Amino acid sequence: MDKLNFITAGTPMQAGGYKMACDTLRELNLDGMEIEFVHGVRMSEETQEIMKNTKKNLYFTAHSPYYINLNAKEEEKVQASIKRILDTATMTESLGGYSIVYHAGFYLGKSAEDTYNQIKKCHEEITKKMEEKNLNIWIRPETTGKKSQWGDLDEVIKLSKDFNKVLPCIDFAHLHARSNGKFNTYDEFSKIFEKIGNELGQIALDNFHAHVAGIAYSEKGEKHHLILQESDMNYKDLLKAFKSFDIKGVVVCESPNIETDCKILKDYYLSI
Repeated sequence: MDKLNFITAGTPMQAGGYKMACDTLRELNLDGMEIEFVHGVRMSEETQEIMKNTKKNLYFTAHSPYYINLNAKEEEKVQASIKRILDTATMTESLGGYSIVYHAGFYLGKSAEDTYNQIKKCHEEITKKMEEKNLNIWIRPETTGKKSQWGDLDEVIKLSKDFNKVLPCIDFAHLHARSNGKFNTYDEFSKIFEKIGNELGQIALDNFHAHVAGIAYSEKGEKHHLILQESDMNYKDLLKAFKSFDIKGVVVCESPNIETDCKILKDYYLSI
């Protein structure tokens, strides 16, 4: 990508339907949306055509269903999870999308190493099937907000090293919550970008995918998202770090008031 784009997690709250959503995004000077396939990869043919015909100058990404656990104890659940990721990638690419994100799994009492090996094995199958389908879209395991979930910063970077079409989705609110309040200063944000650049190369910084929101948390991690100004999320220093490192890609706002906070993020970034 040639710049940093600010997009909403789902259709703007003031919009009814996808066509109105695209019009609203342009009116607000926002850059696109992350399609929320969180309860299943379903979209009518009519809506698909609307998206294809109205997407000019907008970027689309997608969030895969929540029912994904590549480390499930039951093989049928693992295979269903793989299918949901592939279905999301297939649908999103058909709409001209940029990338997809997903929560890869839970530890379920297994060691971090065993969980990683299982999730890596699943990605071997996923990327092989993507090649067979000629899918050319970024797939992104997301940093997760609870310590019971696989997906800390090191884990998603390590997995991304092993596959060409895999890059992280860095959810800064999740990192903040998972660490019980860390990852919230300019220096800490800068170290994240430095680490990704050093370990994954410039391609990862030029094709970034981030989630940002306010968040409530405890020692166990994430509780729920908050409006930015009702949280302790230091989004101004985060945006300064984005600017300092000339990050390109998408920032997805997941606040409860998605378009309002998304515009706050973009306007502040442009003012720096």
